[in-house]
Amino acid sequence: MIRDTGRVGARWFGLFTLAWLALWTVQLTPLQLLIPLQLNTPDDADGWITGVVSSGLVLAVGGIAGVIAGPLAGGLSDRTRGAFGRRRPWALTGVAAATASLVAISFAEGPWGVGLAWVGVSVGTAVASAAFTALIADQLTTQRGTASAAVSSSQALGIIVGVGVIVLLELGTVAGYLVLAGFLAVVGVTAALLLPDPPAPVQSAGARTPRRLGERLAALRDRDFAWLLAGRLVVNIGNALGTGLLLFFLMYGLDRDAAGAEDDLLLLILVYTVFVVGSSIIAGAVSDRTGHRVGIVVVSAIVQGVAALLIAVIPSFEITMVGAALLGTGYGAYMAVGLALGTDLLPYAADHARDLGFVNVSASLGQLLGPLIGAGLVALVGGFSLMFAVGGVLSIVGGLMTLAIRRRTATVTLG
Repeated sequence: MIRDTGRVGARWFGLFTLAWLALWTVQLTPLQLLIPLQLNTPDDADGWITGVVSSGLVLAVGGIAGVIAGPLAGGLSDRTRGAFGRRRPWALTGVAAATASLVAISFAEGPWGVGLAWVGVSVGTAVASAAFTALIADQLTTQRGTASAAVSSSQALGIIVGVGVIVLLELGTVAGYLVLAGFLAVVGVTAALLLPDPPAPVQSAGARTPRRLGERLAALRDRDFAWLLAGRLVVNIGNALGTGLLLFFLMYGLDRDAAGAEDDLLLLILVYTVFVVGSSIIAGAVSDRTGHRVGIVVVSAIVQGVAALLIAVIPSFEITMVGAALLGTGYGAYMAVGLALGTDLLPYAADHARDLGFVNVSASLGQLLGPLIGAGLVALVGGFSLMFAVGGVLSIVGGLMTLAIRRRTATVTLG
């Protein structure tokens, strides 16, 4: 048995943060920049809306694949035994699959080719994310909010790292994807190999490993956990409606040319990132200190919703900059404290990775369904205001759903 203090040091957090920075960079840079550029159709007979719809469909299909892969890989890692660890083999497998798929998508053409390769990226990152997220429940007790803040701040930094490198170095889509693949391969493998991976706790006598489908999905029947997942999904759809189609909004909603839109996108992402990182660190630390997470989650989702509604009412670049700051503030705090809350509410100690897979999937599915829903709303009215308005309403509703959770301060147990 290893000695488990429930606390880790700077080295652990450094490796953990780098792993998530790589995972978020390779997920969100294609979503925000590369896939829209690949599938943009400014000269198509049906106009630019065709590219918007194609992008939404491709991202949604990837999201569905991740929904299946994440919890499945998490559940398998919960039951993996061996000298190499429980989580490490799955982290390495996910990184390898995502890296290979990034190379494939760099040479793909058209919605079908891009879509198939994007499924591979989504599955790989979902598998690796399930493994890395499980380390929070496996190894931490009093630092879960801080670790969750590392995850959410890495999400924002990942966007600016990926988009910033590609835009500032003027890389094309092929070079952009290959750079992402190399970054993930180096950082992901290093973090997976160097992060500690304690063996599974000894199973008590008479304990039975659940095998039937109903038992595997038992966490979804836990009332508080189910409300958390539902609210997290809705809030992330709201966030994706506010951020997922920004490049198209800049080009066709604010009439920027392609080069100007890329520069403006980078600036918006920079503002968004600063506020995501700041709010996630502060909110995560406050929630760890006080032990109260639900109130922070609700307020932060409302802030995000107000930001989207503001852009819907006044669709100008200046207001979009203000909206980016508010979106970052709300989303950073929501994701940091929401993940910590989800970790606190895990219903089964023996199934941390499986159930945290559901927590991850509720966020990633929302981020990938958002562009599809947004594309439909844009096609419906031929503009972007309805998309932002719906995103704002969903963000607020998703935050309020968290109030249905009865356990406001959850007890923490190591699995």
